[in-house]
Amino acid sequence: MARKGLWLINSVILLCLLACIGTIYSLTSKAPNFMLSCSSELFNHQAGEADHNHYLLVDLVSKDGLAQINYRYFDLSGNSAGTLAMTGKVNRIDTQRQIYDISVTTKQEYLGSKNVYKPEHYEYLSYVSGINLNKNGMHSLTIQVLERDEAKDYAVVLFQPSNTVCGCRLVN
Repeated sequence: MARKGLWLINSVILLCLLACIGTIYSLTSKAPNFMLSCSSELFNHQAGEADHNHYLLVDLVSKDGLAQINYRYFDLSGNSAGTLAMTGKVNRIDTQRQIYDISVTTKQEYLGSKNVYKPEHYEYLSYVSGINLNKNGMHSLTIQVLERDEAKDYAVVLFQPSNTVCGCRLVN
């Protein structure tokens, strides 16, 4: 009888230890939260000139493995030329190469001010993400930090598939 009691106590202690290890793992294995506030002037290489003088602001927020990306386009007067708002989840983070792989699952488009030309970048990103979302319900987005200055909270970031390089402020 005393042996059965010892086995029962040991089993309960083992289960408690396994539960603690599982809890610690789930708390430490979550994707890190991050926030980027980026900007870039759009340039059309084929025309050899600015893309009708537009600039792009990209805000990316990731919390608990979920991601929200807003591409906001403006002309030089500050008039909105459109917005692409995307949401999804962070699939993988390669900390060695500083690459973030995100699966976009929803996209909303907002037209800009009347009589404001939509940049080619907006048209391209809208088209590519629309095809991917309609085809397989997911648009893959990759973000790679090319250069980082932690002291100045600044990074140079490459967004794919849009092939956009932006200067970003790292927000903690």
